[in-house]
Amino acid sequence: MSKSTLAYDWIHRRITAREFGPGYRLVLGDIARELDMSVVPVREAIRRLEAEGLVTFEHNVGARVALVDQSEYVFAMQTLGVVEGAATGLAAPHLTEEDLLRAEEVNQRLTALLDHFDPHQFTRVNQEFHAVLFERCENPHLLDLVHRGWTRLSGLRDSTFDFVPDRSRESVKEHADIIRLIRDGADPLEVELAARNHRWRTVNAYLARPHHE
Repeated sequence: MSKSTLAYDWIHRRITAREFGPGYRLVLGDIARELDMSVVPVREAIRRLEAEGLVTFEHNVGARVALVDQSEYVFAMQTLGVVEGAATGLAAPHLTEEDLLRAEEVNQRLTALLDHFDPHQFTRVNQEFHAVLFERCENPHLLDLVHRGWTRLSGLRDSTFDFVPDRSRESVKEHADIIRLIRDGADPLEVELAARNHRWRTVNAYLARPHHE
């Protein structure tokens, strides 16, 4: 079996197993080192995957795992904004000071990630932050919709912040604003709208980025 075929099989397995999700950057040098080969057969494998529609190549960006239709992602983000916002608003009166301190601690971890930004790690910790705020929602049906929304979103984009890294700094600031609203005893509807708009600002930043797939 040729080295390019070995590289093809290795990458293909990780794409189909969703270890490399939609939008994941395929760094040729990293893959070559992992497989103990030069970048030449890896590049050949990438071209084969591109021909099959599993990988796309963008100038000045490189190879990525192919993305699903952009509209599906936008619809998923808009829907998650609605259900997560509602769950956060309903949870707000039940959040304790301990919960808010935990949310602040997670947001501090997000802040620490900004200087050496890893969009995938940021996305994982970001989900942890939001879970602190919405998990106290007493409506199990709504919580189920939120969890389903996060699962669907992870299947559509590996990380939104990979496309709009500058949005991460604003996101951290908005987290602090939401915590402040809850601590000050704001009306649950105000909290809901803040959480919803926070989510929608991210998708709007994604839509406004200069380079579209």
